[in-house]
Amino acid sequence: MIDQVSLSNKSLLRMATRHLNKFGSVLALALVFAFFATLNAKMASLAALETMVQQTVIVGMAALGMTLVIISAGIDLSVGSIIAFASVAVASLIDSVGLSPGQAAIGALLAGTACGLVNGLLIARLRIVPFIVTLGMLLVVRGLAKGLANSMPINVGGTWLSDLLATLPADQKWQLVPPGAWLMLLIALLVGGFLRYTQLGRHVFAVGSNEQTARLCGVAVERVKIFVYAASGFFAGFAGLMLMSYQEQGDPTGALGLELDVIAAVVIGGGSLSGGEGSIFGSLIGAMIMTVIRTGCQLNGWPTWVTQVVTGAVIVIAVAVDRFRHRQQA
Repeated sequence: MIDQVSLSNKSLLRMATRHLNKFGSVLALALVFAFFATLNAKMASLAALETMVQQTVIVGMAALGMTLVIISAGIDLSVGSIIAFASVAVASLIDSVGLSPGQAAIGALLAGTACGLVNGLLIARLRIVPFIVTLGMLLVVRGLAKGLANSMPINVGGTWLSDLLATLPADQKWQLVPPGAWLMLLIALLVGGFLRYTQLGRHVFAVGSNEQTARLCGVAVERVKIFVYAASGFFAGFAGLMLMSYQEQGDPTGALGLELDVIAAVVIGGGSLSGGEGSIFGSLIGAMIMTVIRTGCQLNGWPTWVTQVVTGAVIVIAVAVDRFRHRQQA
């Protein structure tokens, strides 16, 4: 009888843990938003909500690529710099070269993908630790962004790119959120479907779960790694387009430290730094949590250092929860 009760308790614990892993990020989002809304009623205003959506799109778009990297047991510290570089690239191609907005956007996406491809080649072919490679690329790409823009923002306005994350005018409020947010959701659905239903998506999970076993099973591990880092660069480039749309300029100093928000968003959303776990839905919820924290701190007039302390604490807690979850599973 005692053994049956013990087994029942263990079954309930496993079920609770499974549901917490699946919906814990949604609960955390609700709690964080309720906390800041209690401190300041403006948190629930339409203006604040629209601002949070705009900022979430930038972090969320980059988090799509970071999810692939973290599932494969990698890390990419260069995404913040790639976002800034892409924003400068699209602004420069429009302002200095004279390309159309569409051509400039393609150029920025290619630039971001190229940065990610370099990361992937160095990590997969030369087998250098991802932390070192992407830390170096963080500095290299940030320097390229400053050199391309002569360390000055490049203003761009009056194009359809600027409307992607612009505040909706009164006659377009029926859209609820800017077009860039709908675009991000559509792309997120595609990436989620890719991970769930394609062979390459399953290989990304396999490499992150156990690289040696995946190699023995015939998975082209190096190609998978190159792919995920190139994808991370592509989505960081996409986030750069959104940043340019939001600010209406390409800023070489923009997105400074944003890579921490992106990594934290993936981990909060259920991604494991040990690899093999992660979801697109969770990463988007994590991106919303990071945006709510920053917006809440700003609306309450807290100093920048407080925001940084809170953000850092959230990252540490998220990693600690990830480690605790793995110990429980073991």
